[in-house]
Amino acid sequence: MEDAADLERDLADLRERVERLESRTTAPTASPGAPGPDEDTFWALEGVRARRDAHPETADGIVLLTGSLNLPTGEPVEWQMGAATSDLVGTDWSDAAAPLAALGHPVRLKLLRSVLDGVRSTAELAESLGSTGQLHHHLKQLVSTGWLAQRGRGNYEVPPTRVVPLLVILTGVLR
Repeated sequence: MEDAADLERDLADLRERVERLESRTTAPTASPGAPGPDEDTFWALEGVRARRDAHPETADGIVLLTGSLNLPTGEPVEWQMGAATSDLVGTDWSDAAAPLAALGHPVRLKLLRSVLDGVRSTAELAESLGSTGQLHHHLKQLVSTGWLAQRGRGNYEVPPTRVVPLLVILTGVLR
């Protein structure tokens, strides 16, 4: 039979475990691949808070898109953009319909991924799709909404100013 000291240790152990579990469910969680659960977990958020507090026009909040990455081709991309919450909530969102709709087709997403992977010419893109049936239609949609830019005849790229927003959108819907 356990004595009082053993029961007290078991109870203390259970309390500690419950506290750890409760802190996991109430604290915000980091994304996969983000820094671990230490003081650096929310380093980007801390920077956004500091900027919000330093600029009265963003007192109601700020949203920041930022990224520093190398594409699969090795090309570096660094980009950021911030917006005050009031500017985002107070604007006409219908202007976003066409660019968002352009991302709503699996063939267009495959085209964007192929271009980021280094497949740039119309012929290569047709080969990666296995068809040329609607290729030009999809390319036209992506170009007209700014997700792709034509660089020379029949060559495409995702503009650097669109790489991070595209990846942020994907992060938001895939997580």
